[in-house]
Amino acid sequence: MESVILYPGREKSLLRQHPWVFTGAIRTITGNPGLGETVVVQGAKGEYLGLGSYSPHSQIAVRLWTTVPNRVIDREFLAQRLDQALAGRAGMGDLSALRLVNAESDLLPGFVVDRYGDFLVCHFLTAGAEFWKADLIELLAERVPVKGIYERSDVEVRVKEGLPLRAGVLAGIEPPPLIEIQEGGVRFLVDLCQGHKTGFYLDQRINRALLGQYSADKEVLNCFSYTGGFGVWALKGGATHLTNIDTSAIALDLAAQNLALNGFAPEQTDNMVGDVFTVLRLFRDSRRQFDLIVLDPPKFAESRGQVERAARGYKDINLLAFKLLRPGGFLFTFSCSGLVEPQLFQKIVADSALDAHREAQILQRLSQSPDHPVALPFPEGEYLKGFICRVG
Repeated sequence: MESVILYPGREKSLLRQHPWVFTGAIRTITGNPGLGETVVVQGAKGEYLGLGSYSPHSQIAVRLWTTVPNRVIDREFLAQRLDQALAGRAGMGDLSALRLVNAESDLLPGFVVDRYGDFLVCHFLTAGAEFWKADLIELLAERVPVKGIYERSDVEVRVKEGLPLRAGVLAGIEPPPLIEIQEGGVRFLVDLCQGHKTGFYLDQRINRALLGQYSADKEVLNCFSYTGGFGVWALKGGATHLTNIDTSAIALDLAAQNLALNGFAPEQTDNMVGDVFTVLRLFRDSRRQFDLIVLDPPKFAESRGQVERAARGYKDINLLAFKLLRPGGFLFTFSCSGLVEPQLFQKIVADSALDAHREAQILQRLSQSPDHPVALPFPEGEYLKGFICRVG
């Protein structure tokens, strides 16, 4: 088996069980490992550090499968890891939609599986996950009987791995155009084949329900609304009126269907197609105000070089939101950019309130739902961060 040998001192993160080896840490590669093949990772003195999948195109050249000596990466190894991930969801209740495998945080780097009723949707995001795709799908089908398994490996991160974008049926039948799921008594229609991510933002499940607790008698503005998840929960919680804003007319059409599915009248909602940055400025200039605002934007930073620009974007929308809140109003603000660390995000939100001349408090810190666990040695797994803020 080929080896990846590190420079002196570059083994420290691996000794703490962090699963990534960056290209800059590598001194020598023996042999000619192929895309996704297993390599031995060694320290500068030749000591064993682990086994990982090799990715010659990515800055993350190796993703570790294990640091335990004398292990073999094979079908049995993958089966054990998959069983462990599934067992970890056993106590989460009878959910019709949840994440079953969460990549590195479930010790299966680059492999993501979401369940939506009778269908599974998978991401194969890394060279290693792609290398073992056939085995992973067979093992998954044996353990989770469903009507179909669908691939949504149509995300740009695969390009960095030297992999083509792919989507389609992997096992069973193709999903219907829309699938209905339930979330705490709320119903949603989900497009598994064309929707964002695997069709729905499952990571916000507990935060949507929490929003409902704050929504009674409130006029709510839901920015970057997608198919209206937060908005439906706001009306369920007793909101008097809801405004959804999204750039996608298709997403807002589905949001309207989700509102009707849950018995809410069209006159309770305005669905606005538009750029959130622009619309918020129009609301500011017209002195429009709200009691509760949700900011759940897409990822603003795909690389470290984009963090500064992302910070400006978060500052802009949070500043505008603070200006639009009535006294005593609430802001649910989020960042899903893993490279924007929680401390930085808090500073951005605090500076936004300061510049808006609003006093504000953090009532609660928010993160992703428990079916999106975070491995302790892998803080990057906690990508979703948010605050509930109350203005004075």
